Amino acid sequence: MAEGERIDTMPLISLITINYNQAMVTCDLLESTRTLTYPRYEIIVVDNGSREDPTELIRRGNYPNVTVVVSPENLGFSGGNNLGIQYAQGDYYFLLNNDTIVTPNLLEQLLAPFYQDSTIGVTCPKIRYFDEPTIIQYAGYHPLNQYTGQTWAVGLKEPDQGQYDLPGPTFFAHGAAMLVSRAVLERAGSLDDSFFLYYEELDWSARIRRAGFQIYYQAEALIYHRESMSVGKANALKVYYHTRNRLWFMRRNVVGLPLRIFYLYYFGLALPKALIQYTLHWQPTYLKAVKDAIVWNLTHTSKQPASAVSPVEMAV
Repeated sequence: MAEGERIDTMPLISLITINYNQAMVTCDLLESTRTLTYPRYEIIVVDNGSREDPTELIRRGNYPNVTVVVSPENLGFSGGNNLGIQYAQGDYYFLLNNDTIVTPNLLEQLLAPFYQDSTIGVTCPKIRYFDEPTIIQYAGYHPLNQYTGQTWAVGLKEPDQGQYDLPGPTFFAHGAAMLVSRAVLERAGSLDDSFFLYYEELDWSARIRRAGFQIYYQAEALIYHRESMSVGKANALKVYYHTRNRLWFMRRNVVGLPLRIFYLYYFGLALPKALIQYTLHWQPTYLKAVKDAIVWNLTHTSKQPASAVSPVEMAV
């Protein structure tokens, strides 16, 4: 906070996190927020239809500025965050996984780029693994390969030796931690509920960039992430949504020849390879998940934006 600046004139940040049958994990995150040095924020915990209402446990923790919103059903990552946004009063929305641990100056660092460039709509911190705290999970994103539908995080699984300490624009936000301005929601809309789980932040990032905003990697901000605690390392649910939403994302965001080449690659190489693997290891639930994912795409029409991502846009 600048000298002489009043707290009530500072932007309010609405930290939104989703709980699903992980009340103690969520409380670990809330406990870590006690160290935050930014003085003006609220926390909204959305319970996504858990077996047990976490409200009383969270209340007993006496965490400051926390509101618990209980959904009677699981709305997924997209729907849960959108529900939290409805209750948020902030100038900025900080979408944060419940399986993360924050660092003290996180919010100040994430806010700083917004003051420097009015075209910035989203900032994301450097993310390291909680269990391997010197190893990077995210330091920005590489551009999408529109022919294979693949992208990956910059620095993924590399030891952090300062090689990604330069902040700057990046291609996609990371769903585990993204600070979003209110202007983004006004111009680009919110997360699309159709994704439910996985690829939703990539789809949102593409729409945000088409709306004229930059997505910014803020290297001086840091969180720690317990990877894949929500769904597990590998299971049928993960196979289903990864398969379904990779296709759904491409149908919504890539057009013309690149999309046709992607179909040839995916159905001619990537998908048969996965099916062979699941058959050799005899994983019938995974085979059914793939079938269901394909059927879902065959029965759902893509609500493609008027100006879907072109090859040139994805390469700059």
